[in-house]
Amino acid sequence: MAFLTDRKRVEGLGSARSGTQHFYSMTVTSIALLILTPIFLFSVGPLLGEPHAEVIAGLSRPFTAIVTALMLIVGFHHFRLGVTTLIEDYLHGPAGRLAIIAMTLISYGLAATGLFAIAKIAL
Repeated sequence: MAFLTDRKRVEGLGSARSGTQHFYSMTVTSIALLILTPIFLFSVGPLLGEPHAEVIAGLSRPFTAIVTALMLIVGFHHFRLGVTTLIEDYLHGPAGRLAIIAMTLISYGLAATGLFAIAKIAL
């Protein structure tokens, strides 16, 4: 084992077999959110405080709808990864596994609900 480089040790993925991939997923979603958040704020921000009809018209625009959908997808995926790490650190055994399953279902459920709402408004 002394002849292994650092890269070879990382490619072995350790005992959990998923730590490196989880780290890269968190990093990629963080960078995506870093880019998407200002775009989302500048496209949806002016709609705050406007009448209902104007907000619907604003969210019906393709660019705004796509940015909002991407923000939902990436945001909830990043949320799921972060909460999974938090649960793995503080809950152990069956309670931890059930909490991870519950938070995954909640995360995907909220993302699907948001995407359905955006699709209904935009189409």
